[in-house]
Amino acid sequence: MRAIPSLAATLLAFFAVCMFAVQPLAAQSVLRDAETEALLRDMAHPLIEASELEPENVEIVLINDPSINAFVAGGQVVYIHAGLLNAADTANEVQGVIAHELGHITAGHVVRFDERTRSAQGITLLSLLLGVGAALAGAGDAAMGAIMAGQQAAMGSFLAFNRNQEAATDLAGARYLSGAGISGRGMISFFEKLRNFEIRRGYSQSDDAAYGRTHPLSGDRIQTLRGLLARDAAWGAPDDPQLQARFEAVQAKLYGYLAPPQRTLNLYPPGNDSVPALYARAYAYHKDAQVERALSEADALLAGAPDNPYFLELKGQILLESGRPEEALVPLRRATEITLNQPLIAGMFGHALIATEDRANYDEAEQVLRAAVAKDRYNPFAWYQLGVVYAERGDMPRARLASAEQQVMRRNYPEALRNAVAAEAGLPVGSPDWIRAQDVALQARAELERIRDNR
Repeated sequence: MRAIPSLAATLLAFFAVCMFAVQPLAAQSVLRDAETEALLRDMAHPLIEASELEPENVEIVLINDPSINAFVAGGQVVYIHAGLLNAADTANEVQGVIAHELGHITAGHVVRFDERTRSAQGITLLSLLLGVGAALAGAGDAAMGAIMAGQQAAMGSFLAFNRNQEAATDLAGARYLSGAGISGRGMISFFEKLRNFEIRRGYSQSDDAAYGRTHPLSGDRIQTLRGLLARDAAWGAPDDPQLQARFEAVQAKLYGYLAPPQRTLNLYPPGNDSVPALYARAYAYHKDAQVERALSEADALLAGAPDNPYFLELKGQILLESGRPEEALVPLRRATEITLNQPLIAGMFGHALIATEDRANYDEAEQVLRAAVAKDRYNPFAWYQLGVVYAERGDMPRARLASAEQQVMRRNYPEALRNAVAAEAGLPVGSPDWIRAQDVALQARAELERIRDNR
């Protein structure tokens, strides 16, 4: 009888694994960057078309996580960890990963995963009930056997299902690479990286070990895919040099933003004047509060490409976050103009206009920020800045509406509901903002009811 609580704890751990698998974003944060999002979109576009999905319906989202991973978690969204971009050597390798994840979307694996999880839970719950019944009847050994057998059956079924899904998705990804005319060399080389990583970590590559894994053995995946991809007409296609240059710049930018400054400077030492090195050092110096050095690196980037909006954005960001918003206006305004009000860049420009504390800039700030949220409603920072403008002018109903939009994105549904109801009461009946306040209130109520029902 003493063994049952321990087994129950193991069972609960199994349930916890299943719940984590279907809710992977709970403890992770999204990284937003205009240049990175544009690159990922351009890398994915031909693959999405080859998969016969609609490009405008598929999102590629970057997650602030150092592990080498990518996944889908409902809808047509591919999540890529920052650690995966850091580990890749080429844009083509990342395209291989994206092609694989698109296979999960087209096959509806997230929905089927949820169904399989419920099935596994049903097996385990039944075995637990049988085990408890046996234990109450005095058959302790039988109780333990029933529970353990149920757990093994559930886990075995669950893992086999995952392995089959992954193998099928590998083949789908290979088809999409072929259909897009993109070489599969990157897919193979990235799987080789994963295999080397597993070997270094001591993960067995034997056939016996495969039965305890969620994915097929990397060696088996490589063998299957190489035989398929090496015969494809696109196998020998050269990598796109422009896409690769953009990838290396974004990779260095991301590293400089996330890594400790000294580590960045060790990897991209002074004297290396390539675009990636200048980018990485600019962020490293900025994080280390070495403003003039950071600006020097940004100016070196602009010397070679004065109208690059992302280099202009970088210089504006350094100036703004160093307490020099007036100086930040020129590069940020230019970046906003070149990108036709790209929402993230426009949001930073609006922030700079407000940070000058010059009320003469508020009209422009409102115009810029409204354009930003019209293009991208999922931009809580821009909504916050827009709320600041409205509050400064005494337009509290619209300030409350902006706050409600922001709180919905932060999943603070009670506060979103309060602000949306207050905004609706103060806005002209029938106006677009009044209608939007109603929509936000309905969304917040629906989420609160869903949370209550789940509890």
